[in-house]
Amino acid sequence: MKNLTFIFLLLTISAQAQIPVKEIPADYGYIVKIGQQVPDFDLTTTDGKTIRMADLKGRVVMLQFTASWCSVCRKEMPHIESDIWKKYKNNKNFALYGIDLDEPVEKVKEFAKQIPVTYPLALDLKGGIFYQFAEKGAGVTRNVIVDKTGKIVYMTRLYKKEEFQEMKKVIADLLK
Repeated sequence: MKNLTFIFLLLTISAQAQIPVKEIPADYGYIVKIGQQVPDFDLTTTDGKTIRMADLKGRVVMLQFTASWCSVCRKEMPHIESDIWKKYKNNKNFALYGIDLDEPVEKVKEFAKQIPVTYPLALDLKGGIFYQFAEKGAGVTRNVIVDKTGKIVYMTRLYKKEEFQEMKKVIADLLK
């Protein structure tokens, strides 16, 4: 019965914004599920601003988990910058935060310049945020899309062009 309720929930979420129903493979290492309320946490950006996840309710939010040592992150981030951030950065109904796993602020600032990206990066010292989403030892290069009600509606792992294109469509549909 629980599985039927979960499938109904996924179909309901999907129908509301034409979001594809996606089964997240176990090897993605997520401990959160699609349809679940996003965990609440505070982000501190590299410029010292504090953002509380709960305060972003009412907006479509993209959380991009990253690290400077991650080669796949370096490959994906320019696409996030050009295809998502530049398109929606002035949309008051959208927020994007890169969350850097366990690196000091100066390293994260330098990382942003190297890529380059202009979307806000936040610090996740000791992985306190990351490990609310993924298993211990799971890799970065993952994105979590949260709808305006605060529910997780889409998740990616690594940089796969088809999955990235689908994620862009999900964001566009949620912002309609």
